[in-house]
Amino acid sequence: MTLGKPGHLAGKSLCLATAVPCLLDYMFTEEKFGQAEKTELDAHFENLLARADSTKNWTERILRQTEVLLQPNPSARVEEFLYEKLDRKVPSRVTNGELLAQYMAEAASELGPSTPYGKTLMKVSEAEKRLGAAERDFIHTASLSFLTPLRNFLEGDWKTISKERRLLQNRRLDLDACKARLKKAKAAEAKATCEGDTVPDFQETRPRNYILSASASALWNDEVDKAEQELRVAQTEFDRQAEVTRLLLEGISSTHVNHLRCLHEFVKSQTTYYAQCYRHMLDLQKQLGSSQGTIFPGTFVGTTEPASPPLSSTSPTTTAATMPVVPTGAGLIPPEEAALCLEEVAPPASGTRKARVLYDYEAADSSELALLADELITVYSLPGMDPDWLIGERGNKKGKVPVTYLELLS
Repeated sequence: MTLGKPGHLAGKSLCLATAVPCLLDYMFTEEKFGQAEKTELDAHFENLLARADSTKNWTERILRQTEVLLQPNPSARVEEFLYEKLDRKVPSRVTNGELLAQYMAEAASELGPSTPYGKTLMKVSEAEKRLGAAERDFIHTASLSFLTPLRNFLEGDWKTISKERRLLQNRRLDLDACKARLKKAKAAEAKATCEGDTVPDFQETRPRNYILSASASALWNDEVDKAEQELRVAQTEFDRQAEVTRLLLEGISSTHVNHLRCLHEFVKSQTTYYAQCYRHMLDLQKQLGSSQGTIFPGTFVGTTEPASPPLSSTSPTTTAATMPVVPTGAGLIPPEEAALCLEEVAPPASGTRKARVLYDYEAADSSELALLADELITVYSLPGMDPDWLIGERGNKKGKVPVTYLELLS
């Protein structure tokens, strides 16, 4: 009977030793499913995480919408994306302006390049071709200076941040699991100690219960020491990973500075593009205006409208969205005699109209009248005047004003 007691005790100890790792694995699973207590990050770290997520989300949106702005055709965007992923050069693509220029040139050749319509088609074709080339340069510059840095952040820095954040999450789970292990090991150790202090009911079982309780207490004491060691290691790894992740998240400020510089470059390229477009269209307007008088003669006299003034409109919404063009012609009044002549000019008995000023205009010389947006002035035309100009009166002041800056009121 005595020989069987050590074997019986050894079996109990073996079962207890086998049950401990299983219990700890179960606790780790609880942590995985969020059923155990969680180590909280400090408020500053949480703010860095939120700031990084916001930066990534808005960068993606801005990138996608800029791509739509530069290339409205979704099929072309998909094609460019595939070429980029295959690390192949994107083939040169004809812009819409260049395609329109080609169609106009072919139409002029077929309809007669010597006719007024054919000549005008050729002139507009050349302008559209220059506009298409300017658009191509703008797309290329904007892609290099703005889109590429945004893509580099999303495909480079952000992937590194995401990887370190996943590692930090795993380290936190390990740390929480170690805390739970230590807590349960201490609870089991305390329970085994209490059972060792309890007096058994039957005399013949006292030695075995005492030995089993002492063995269980010693086993749980070893588990507590082991859990404390694992907790220290897990805490060290968590702190190290948290510091690495923190440094990467704080680097988002440098990302903002870089994106700010790229944004300035994008605005600069866009400004250059629109300035080129304005200059090309102004040149085209001059070319068309030189031949317009011979094709459509007529001026604004009395209540007659000016003969197709370039870029003018009677709709405030349409005119406000159009870049005003200052006519280059100064009428038939010589500049040196303009002030004297204008003072001597009397408005016609009939034919004056009210006009609302659409944009501020600074007078180039004493023969012109400076304008302020939204003010009302009286305008009229004189025989022989350039149709792009009118005589404007405001109080006792009088001078020439460009038609493109006015909305003529009925």
